[in-house]
Amino acid sequence: MASVQIHDVRKSFAGFEVLHGVSIPIDDGEFVVLVGPSGCGKSTLLRMLAGLENITSGTISIGERVVNNVHPKERDIAMVFQNYALYPHMTVADNMAFSMKLRGARKEEIASRVSRAAEILDLTPLLDRYPRQLSGGQRQRVAMGRAIVRDPQVFLFDEPLSNLDAKLRVAMRTEIKELHQRLKTTTVYVTHDQIEAMTMADKIVVMHDGIVEQIGAPLELYDRPVNQFVAGFIGSPAMNFIDGTVVGGPVPAVETAYGTRLPLAGAPPGSEGRPVIYGVRPEHLDRADDGVVAEVVVVEPTGSETQVVARLGTKDIIAVFRDRQQVRPGDTIRLKPRPSAVHLFDKETGQRLSA
Repeated sequence: MASVQIHDVRKSFAGFEVLHGVSIPIDDGEFVVLVGPSGCGKSTLLRMLAGLENITSGTISIGERVVNNVHPKERDIAMVFQNYALYPHMTVADNMAFSMKLRGARKEEIASRVSRAAEILDLTPLLDRYPRQLSGGQRQRVAMGRAIVRDPQVFLFDEPLSNLDAKLRVAMRTEIKELHQRLKTTTVYVTHDQIEAMTMADKIVVMHDGIVEQIGAPLELYDRPVNQFVAGFIGSPAMNFIDGTVVGGPVPAVETAYGTRLPLAGAPPGSEGRPVIYGVRPEHLDRADDGVVAEVVVVEPTGSETQVVARLGTKDIIAVFRDRQQVRPGDTIRLKPRPSAVHLFDKETGQRLSA
């Protein structure tokens, strides 16, 4: 195992810079998830860490060694891809053992490592099968087993669950997290799915347009996003954003363009009359007699909760309730944000404002 240090890394393609001075500290044994929308640079960064892309400037270190010019096979990393990349003519056992055979490892050592990996991943009964005889989840476990057999300092996962159905994705992310808890190997995991990031990571790195927006523990990003982008990306359903102006006085609030006042626990100093974005998560909206009036547009029952899309003035917002709601489209309801859970962002910069 080893720590990974990414320092001021930049990447350009034909003179166009796609990574703009990215710096990420990764501790030994940590599970770090790079998350962001398509095109944010997360997969490019992972490929640079693996040695599959050249670094334009900056440094990447694994342990005490700078690996900028080190060949991929000499970096002591193992990568699990989205498409499994299994050899169809080889059995599960041969797929898992292939990298060790290339290195000239002894047969006894290969057999021991394959057996251990198969036991960890519940693949022992499948060792004599071929990839075509496996389900998607089993193939992904074989790809993980091939990585485990190498016993690397760092695991790299490049959107490994994207090809699986929803139910299997949930099961596999549990398996990957449990695997990390057993092996304690430093892991860098790339995904565009913020639910995967929240449930699996020790530390999340939110990327956008080639820069790091925020680094922190999952609940830290959820509770205190540094800007509107992170606030909207972390959390499902996404945070509601409403334009307004800060109104001070004994009961501070944000007043919308259509005259509705939304409560605040406190207003930032000197913010009277300041244009802001009022952010409130769907689960922090309650039905209350003194709430603001909204018209129900869509009701989405999921069993464990009910999602209600409601129109507040000209803005559609989402509210999530743990109990079942007896409302229909066209009904009027009153919604009250919990003031202590409200987020304020500067209208121009999108940066979080503190009271």
